[in-house]
Amino acid sequence: MHSEPAVQIAGLVKRYGDKLAVDGLDLTIATGAITAVLGPNGAGKTTTIETCEGYRRPDAGTVRVLGLDPVTQSAALRPRIGVMLQSGGVYAGARAVEMLRHTAKLHAHPLDVDALVERLGLGSCGRTTYRRLSGGQQQRLALAMAVVGRPELVFLDEPTAGLDPQARRATWDLVRDLRRDGVTVVVTTHHMDEAEQLADHVAIVDRGTVIADGTPEELCRGGAEGSLRFDGPPGLDLDPLVKELPEGATAVETAPGSYRIEAPVDPKLLATVTGWCAAAGVLPERLAVQRRSLEDVFLDLTGRELRS
Repeated sequence: MHSEPAVQIAGLVKRYGDKLAVDGLDLTIATGAITAVLGPNGAGKTTTIETCEGYRRPDAGTVRVLGLDPVTQSAALRPRIGVMLQSGGVYAGARAVEMLRHTAKLHAHPLDVDALVERLGLGSCGRTTYRRLSGGQQQRLALAMAVVGRPELVFLDEPTAGLDPQARRATWDLVRDLRRDGVTVVVTTHHMDEAEQLADHVAIVDRGTVIADGTPEELCRGGAEGSLRFDGPPGLDLDPLVKELPEGATAVETAPGSYRIEAPVDPKLLATVTGWCAAAGVLPERLAVQRRSLEDVFLDLTGRELRS
Protein backbone atom coordinates (compact mmCIF):
# COMPACT_ATOMS: atom_id res chain seq x y z
CA MET A 1 0.00 0.00 0.00
CA HIS A 2 1.39 3.42 -0.95
CA SER A 3 2.09 6.03 1.73
CA GLU A 4 0.59 8.80 -0.39
CA PRO A 5 -3.18 9.00 0.24
CA ALA A 6 -5.52 8.54 -2.71
CA VAL A 7 -7.71 11.43 -1.53
CA GLN A 8 -6.73 14.31 0.71
CA ILE A 9 -9.39 16.85 1.72
CA ALA A 10 -8.58 19.78 4.02
CA GLY A 11 -11.02 22.44 5.20
CA LEU A 12 -13.55 21.80 2.43
CA VAL A 13 -16.41 24.32 2.35
CA LYS A 14 -19.30 24.27 -0.09
CA ARG A 15 -22.40 26.45 -0.06
CA TYR A 16 -25.60 26.41 -2.10
CA GLY A 17 -26.96 29.90 -1.70
CA ASP A 18 -27.51 30.46 2.01
CA LYS A 19 -27.16 26.74 2.80
CA LEU A 20 -23.82 25.52 4.10
CA ALA A 21 -23.58 21.97 2.74
CA VAL A 22 -19.98 21.22 3.73
CA ASP A 23 -18.41 22.99 6.68
CA GLY A 24 -14.61 22.75 6.88
CA LEU A 25 -14.49 19.01 6.24
CA ASP A 26 -11.20 17.09 6.56
CA LEU A 27 -10.85 13.57 5.19
CA THR A 28 -7.97 11.32 4.17
CA ILE A 29 -8.59 8.19 2.11
CA ALA A 30 -5.80 5.63 2.04
CA THR A 31 -4.56 4.17 -1.22
CA GLY A 32 -5.54 0.58 -1.90
CA ALA A 33 -8.23 0.42 0.79
CA ILE A 34 -12.03 0.36 0.83
CA THR A 35 -13.40 3.45 2.55
CA ALA A 36 -17.10 3.87 3.34
CA VAL A 37 -18.43 7.41 3.65
CA LEU A 38 -21.66 7.36 5.64
CA GLY A 39 -24.12 10.03 6.64
CA PRO A 40 -27.82 10.82 6.89
CA ASN A 41 -29.62 12.64 4.10
CA GLY A 42 -28.35 16.21 3.80
CA ALA A 43 -25.19 15.52 5.79
CA GLY A 44 -22.86 16.71 3.01
CA LYS A 45 -21.40 13.37 1.94
CA THR A 46 -22.72 13.51 -1.63
CA THR A 47 -21.41 17.04 -2.15
CA THR A 48 -18.03 15.95 -0.77
CA ILE A 49 -17.80 13.00 -3.13
CA GLU A 50 -18.98 15.06 -6.12
CA THR A 51 -16.23 17.56 -5.31
CA CYS A 52 -13.68 14.74 -5.39
CA GLU A 53 -15.06 13.65 -8.76
CA GLY A 54 -14.70 17.17 -10.14
CA TYR A 55 -18.43 17.89 -10.47
CA ARG A 56 -18.43 20.59 -7.77
CA ARG A 57 -15.98 23.45 -7.24
CA PRO A 58 -15.05 24.07 -3.59
CA ASP A 59 -15.83 27.47 -2.08
CA ALA A 60 -12.88 27.03 0.28
CA GLY A 61 -10.35 24.39 1.24
CA THR A 62 -8.31 21.99 -0.84
CA VAL A 63 -9.12 18.67 -2.50
CA ARG A 64 -6.49 16.42 -4.02
CA VAL A 65 -7.40 13.16 -5.75
CA LEU A 66 -4.45 10.97 -6.82
CA GLY A 67 -2.38 14.08 -6.22
CA LEU A 68 -4.41 16.20 -8.65
CA ASP A 69 -6.94 19.01 -8.34
CA PRO A 70 -10.17 17.40 -9.62
CA VAL A 71 -11.43 20.70 -11.07
CA THR A 72 -8.39 22.31 -12.68
CA GLN A 73 -6.70 19.02 -13.61
CA SER A 74 -9.78 17.01 -14.55
CA ALA A 75 -8.42 16.01 -17.96
CA ALA A 76 -5.50 14.23 -16.33
CA LEU A 77 -7.63 12.74 -13.55
CA ARG A 78 -10.63 11.39 -15.46
CA PRO A 79 -8.86 8.44 -17.14
CA ARG A 80 -7.59 7.28 -13.73
CA ILE A 81 -10.88 7.15 -11.83
CA GLY A 82 -14.18 5.32 -12.17
CA VAL A 83 -17.48 6.78 -11.07
CA MET A 84 -20.71 4.90 -10.43
CA LEU A 85 -23.69 7.24 -10.43
CA GLN A 86 -27.16 6.46 -9.11
CA SER A 87 -28.61 7.75 -12.37
CA GLY A 88 -26.35 5.34 -14.24
CA GLY A 89 -24.99 8.02 -16.60
CA VAL A 90 -26.30 6.07 -19.59
CA TYR A 91 -28.41 7.30 -22.49
CA ALA A 92 -31.85 5.70 -22.00
CA GLY A 93 -31.98 4.37 -25.58
CA ALA A 94 -28.50 2.80 -25.51
CA ARG A 95 -28.25 -0.98 -25.58
CA ALA A 96 -26.76 -2.13 -22.29
CA VAL A 97 -23.87 -4.40 -23.22
CA GLU A 98 -23.02 -2.36 -26.32
CA MET A 99 -22.68 0.68 -24.06
CA LEU A 100 -20.34 -1.27 -21.80
CA ARG A 101 -18.22 -2.32 -24.77
CA HIS A 102 -18.08 1.29 -25.96
CA THR A 103 -16.94 2.42 -22.51
CA ALA A 104 -14.24 -0.27 -22.48
CA LYS A 105 -12.87 0.99 -25.81
CA LEU A 106 -12.28 4.42 -24.28
CA HIS A 107 -9.58 2.93 -22.04
CA ALA A 108 -6.13 1.64 -22.87
CA HIS A 109 -6.27 -1.59 -20.82
CA PRO A 110 -9.90 -2.41 -20.02
CA LEU A 111 -11.15 -5.48 -18.22
CA ASP A 112 -12.48 -8.35 -20.30
CA VAL A 113 -16.04 -7.24 -21.06
CA ASP A 114 -17.47 -10.73 -21.54
CA ALA A 115 -16.05 -11.90 -18.21
CA LEU A 116 -17.43 -8.82 -16.46
CA VAL A 117 -20.85 -9.30 -18.07
CA GLU A 118 -20.95 -12.90 -16.89
CA ARG A 119 -19.75 -12.06 -13.40
CA LEU A 120 -22.43 -9.41 -12.85
CA GLY A 121 -25.21 -11.40 -14.48
CA LEU A 122 -25.70 -9.00 -17.38
CA GLY A 123 -25.70 -11.64 -20.11
CA SER A 124 -29.49 -11.73 -20.27
CA CYS A 125 -29.54 -7.99 -21.07
CA GLY A 126 -28.22 -8.68 -24.56
CA ARG A 127 -29.42 -5.84 -26.78
CA THR A 128 -31.97 -4.56 -24.25
CA THR A 129 -32.02 -0.76 -24.03
CA TYR A 130 -31.11 0.87 -20.75
CA ARG A 131 -34.63 2.18 -20.17
CA ARG A 132 -36.02 -1.36 -20.33
CA LEU A 133 -33.61 -2.83 -17.80
CA SER A 134 -34.82 -3.56 -14.28
CA GLY A 135 -33.52 -1.35 -11.48
CA GLY A 136 -31.11 -4.06 -10.39
CA GLN A 137 -29.79 -4.53 -13.93
CA GLN A 138 -29.25 -0.79 -14.26
CA GLN A 139 -27.29 -0.82 -11.00
CA ARG A 140 -25.09 -3.69 -12.14
CA LEU A 141 -24.46 -2.02 -15.51
CA ALA A 142 -23.48 1.23 -13.78
CA LEU A 143 -21.03 -0.71 -11.62
CA ALA A 144 -19.58 -2.48 -14.64
CA MET A 145 -19.09 0.82 -16.48
CA ALA A 146 -17.32 2.30 -13.44
CA VAL A 147 -14.75 -0.48 -13.19
CA VAL A 148 -14.27 -1.72 -16.79
CA GLY A 149 -11.48 0.79 -17.45
CA ARG A 150 -9.27 -0.56 -14.61
CA PRO A 151 -9.34 2.69 -12.60
CA GLU A 152 -6.84 3.42 -9.86
CA LEU A 153 -9.67 4.85 -7.78
CA VAL A 154 -13.39 4.13 -8.03
CA PHE A 155 -16.32 5.95 -6.41
CA LEU A 156 -19.37 3.73 -5.87
CA ASP A 157 -22.64 5.44 -4.94
CA GLU A 158 -25.07 2.98 -3.28
CA PRO A 159 -23.66 0.08 -5.32
CA THR A 160 -26.15 -2.53 -4.09
CA ALA A 161 -29.34 -0.44 -3.97
CA GLY A 162 -32.22 -2.55 -5.26
CA LEU A 163 -30.15 -5.69 -5.74
CA ASP A 164 -31.28 -9.16 -4.71
CA PRO A 165 -29.08 -11.08 -2.22
CA GLN A 166 -27.18 -12.97 -4.95
CA ALA A 167 -26.33 -9.81 -6.90
CA ARG A 168 -25.43 -8.05 -3.68
CA ARG A 169 -22.91 -10.75 -2.77
CA ALA A 170 -21.48 -10.72 -6.29
CA THR A 171 -20.99 -6.96 -5.98
CA TRP A 172 -19.25 -7.35 -2.64
CA ASP A 173 -16.92 -9.97 -4.10
CA LEU A 174 -16.08 -7.67 -7.02
CA VAL A 175 -15.31 -4.78 -4.67
CA ARG A 176 -13.02 -7.00 -2.59
CA ASP A 177 -11.25 -8.13 -5.77
CA LEU A 178 -10.70 -4.50 -6.74
CA ARG A 179 -8.98 -3.90 -3.42
CA ARG A 180 -6.91 -7.06 -3.87
CA ASP A 181 -5.72 -5.65 -7.20
CA GLY A 182 -4.64 -2.40 -5.52
CA VAL A 183 -7.64 -0.26 -6.50
CA THR A 184 -8.82 2.33 -4.00
CA VAL A 185 -12.58 2.09 -3.47
CA VAL A 186 -14.80 4.78 -1.96
CA VAL A 187 -18.32 3.61 -1.17
CA THR A 188 -21.30 5.66 -0.09
CA THR A 189 -24.12 3.53 1.25
CA HIS A 190 -27.11 3.58 3.57
CA HIS A 191 -26.60 -0.12 4.32
CA MET A 192 -24.62 -0.21 7.56
CA ASP A 193 -24.04 -3.96 7.29
CA GLU A 194 -22.49 -3.38 3.87
CA ALA A 195 -20.04 -0.83 5.26
CA GLU A 196 -19.25 -3.11 8.19
CA GLN A 197 -18.60 -6.08 5.91
CA LEU A 198 -16.59 -4.31 3.21
CA ALA A 199 -14.82 -1.27 4.57
CA ASP A 200 -11.28 -1.05 5.88
CA HIS A 201 -12.09 2.46 7.06
CA VAL A 202 -15.33 4.32 7.77
CA ALA A 203 -15.95 8.07 7.86
CA ILE A 204 -19.26 9.29 9.27
CA VAL A 205 -20.32 12.71 7.99
CA ASP A 206 -22.99 14.92 9.53
CA ARG A 207 -23.79 18.61 9.23
CA GLY A 208 -21.02 19.11 6.73
CA THR A 209 -18.12 17.65 8.67
CA VAL A 210 -16.58 14.31 9.64
CA ILE A 211 -17.82 13.48 13.13
CA ALA A 212 -16.14 10.08 13.47
CA ASP A 213 -13.73 7.91 11.53
CA GLY A 214 -11.81 4.71 12.00
CA THR A 215 -12.02 1.05 11.22
CA PRO A 216 -15.43 -0.56 11.82
CA GLU A 217 -13.94 -2.37 14.81
CA GLU A 218 -12.59 0.86 16.32
CA LEU A 219 -15.91 2.66 15.90
CA CYS A 220 -17.91 -0.22 17.35
CA ARG A 221 -15.60 -0.39 20.37
CA GLY A 222 -16.36 3.23 21.28
CA GLY A 223 -18.61 3.74 24.30
CA ALA A 224 -20.27 0.64 25.73
CA GLU A 225 -18.62 -2.50 24.41
CA GLY A 226 -21.71 -4.43 23.55
CA SER A 227 -24.79 -5.36 25.46
CA LEU A 228 -26.35 -8.32 27.24
CA ARG A 229 -29.92 -9.13 26.28
CA PHE A 230 -32.44 -11.57 27.67
CA ASP A 231 -36.16 -12.25 27.82
CA GLY A 232 -38.17 -12.75 30.99
CA PRO A 233 -41.44 -11.81 32.65
CA PRO A 234 -42.55 -8.28 31.72
CA GLY A 235 -42.30 -5.45 34.22
CA LEU A 236 -39.29 -6.61 36.24
CA ASP A 237 -37.95 -4.09 38.75
CA LEU A 238 -34.44 -3.45 37.44
CA ASP A 239 -33.30 -0.98 40.11
CA PRO A 240 -31.76 -3.68 42.33
CA LEU A 241 -29.89 -5.04 39.32
CA VAL A 242 -28.54 -1.62 38.33
CA LYS A 243 -27.08 -1.22 41.85
CA GLU A 244 -25.01 -4.37 41.29
CA LEU A 245 -23.75 -3.34 37.84
CA PRO A 246 -20.54 -1.37 37.13
CA GLU A 247 -20.76 2.41 37.32
CA GLY A 248 -22.31 3.87 34.18
CA ALA A 249 -24.07 0.66 33.18
CA THR A 250 -27.77 0.74 32.34
CA ALA A 251 -30.58 -1.80 32.39
CA VAL A 252 -33.77 -1.15 30.43
CA GLU A 253 -36.86 -3.02 29.32
CA THR A 254 -36.83 -2.34 25.58
CA ALA A 255 -40.21 -4.06 25.02
CA PRO A 256 -42.50 -5.99 27.34
CA GLY A 257 -40.40 -8.91 28.59
CA SER A 258 -37.25 -7.92 26.65
CA TYR A 259 -34.28 -6.54 28.60
CA ARG A 260 -30.96 -4.99 27.60
CA ILE A 261 -27.93 -4.37 29.81
CA GLU A 262 -25.54 -1.77 28.36
CA ALA A 263 -22.03 -2.17 29.79
CA PRO A 264 -18.60 -3.54 28.91
CA VAL A 265 -19.42 -7.23 28.63
CA ASP A 266 -17.10 -9.60 30.48
CA PRO A 267 -17.50 -12.78 32.56
CA LYS A 268 -18.06 -10.75 35.73
CA LEU A 269 -21.00 -8.88 34.18
CA LEU A 270 -22.52 -12.13 32.94
CA ALA A 271 -22.21 -13.64 36.44
CA THR A 272 -23.78 -10.54 38.01
CA VAL A 273 -26.80 -10.60 35.73
CA THR A 274 -27.41 -14.34 35.96
CA GLY A 275 -26.90 -14.22 39.74
CA TRP A 276 -29.50 -11.46 40.05
CA CYS A 277 -31.91 -13.44 37.88
CA ALA A 278 -31.44 -16.51 40.11
CA ALA A 279 -32.04 -14.49 43.28
CA ALA A 280 -35.18 -12.96 41.74
CA GLY A 281 -36.50 -16.33 40.60
CA VAL A 282 -36.23 -15.34 36.94
CA LEU A 283 -35.21 -17.82 34.25
CA PRO A 284 -33.58 -15.67 31.53
CA GLU A 285 -34.50 -16.88 28.06
CA ARG A 286 -32.57 -16.15 24.85
CA LEU A 287 -29.67 -14.76 26.87
CA ALA A 288 -27.21 -13.32 24.35
CA VAL A 289 -24.16 -11.09 24.22
CA GLN A 290 -24.31 -8.55 21.40
CA ARG A 291 -21.63 -6.05 20.48
CA ARG A 292 -22.51 -2.65 19.16
CA SER A 293 -23.06 -2.68 15.44
CA LEU A 294 -22.01 0.06 13.05
CA GLU A 295 -25.69 0.96 12.78
CA ASP A 296 -25.83 1.46 16.56
CA VAL A 297 -22.81 3.77 16.36
CA PHE A 298 -24.25 5.66 13.40
CA LEU A 299 -27.59 6.27 15.13
CA ASP A 300 -25.91 7.25 18.40
CA LEU A 301 -23.82 9.86 16.58
CA THR A 302 -26.34 11.25 14.09
CA GLY A 303 -29.59 10.82 16.02
CA ARG A 304 -32.65 8.72 15.38
CA GLU A 305 -35.02 11.31 14.03
CA LEU A 306 -36.11 11.11 10.39
CA ARG A 307 -34.56 13.61 7.97
CA SER A 308 -35.93 14.80 4.67
